[in-house]
Amino acid sequence: MSHRSVVSISLLIAFSSFGSAFAQESGQHFWSGDWYLSVGVAGFSAPKFEGSRRYEFRFSPLISAGRQGSAPRFSSRNDNPSFALMDNGAFRAGIVGKFVPSRDEGDGHELKGMKKVKWGAEAGGFVEVYPTDFLRARAEVRQGIRSHDGVVADLAVDAFTDIAPDLQLSGGPRATFATSGYYDAYYGVNAKQAAASGLDQYKPSSGIQSYGAGAALTWKATENLSASSFLEYKRLAGPAADSSLVRERGSKNQVLIGVSATYKFNFSLQ
Repeated sequence: MSHRSVVSISLLIAFSSFGSAFAQESGQHFWSGDWYLSVGVAGFSAPKFEGSRRYEFRFSPLISAGRQGSAPRFSSRNDNPSFALMDNGAFRAGIVGKFVPSRDEGDGHELKGMKKVKWGAEAGGFVEVYPTDFLRARAEVRQGIRSHDGVVADLAVDAFTDIAPDLQLSGGPRATFATSGYYDAYYGVNAKQAAASGLDQYKPSSGIQSYGAGAALTWKATENLSASSFLEYKRLAGPAADSSLVRERGSKNQVLIGVSATYKFNFSLQ
């Protein structure tokens, strides 16, 4: 078992231990109380693969779960499926996961000669902080499973305000960091791949992957049903921007625009 797998397992054990301690102190199970499950889908135009200059339209699921708060919970389409194990209103933490699709030559002629990236997942933890009632900061740290063996960290800060009774405007900066195991899978070019693709050899290190900003306009159609439109821009940096795949055949500028809809189910556990 790799040391990164041990870190991921230790994180889950830590959350489980917290749940046991909570149950002992309060006399209740840690899952007792009011919860929500939010499910939905987003449709958007995005680069065919990270670093591509060509675009395509695709869909992705939106899933999150956690304790009910005293105020409506802010969420972003950037949030990966997560489950909050700690939640006191101003601070949330829990487990998070992400499905990672495969990538091969069929995703673009620019990838001819490059190694296929298998489908897989990323699993880890997240932390959210609400310093004010109009600001949220969120961090996710995920370990790659099968598709790559790197660690990926997403950071985002969102300010949000109601510009009408049922209409919310939100937005803020984003940044992504990753280790060399991630970059090797998506941006590295070894000698064999260089000969087959015509790209220059490239062995990436760890560092920042991208930085940018995003904004969304969300309409709360009913108490539980929401719809939104969103725009995201990021610029590839560090090992991603230095890759010969991006420099010779792609673009550092990545734009995503789309719409989404989610429905929240409320339930209680004893």
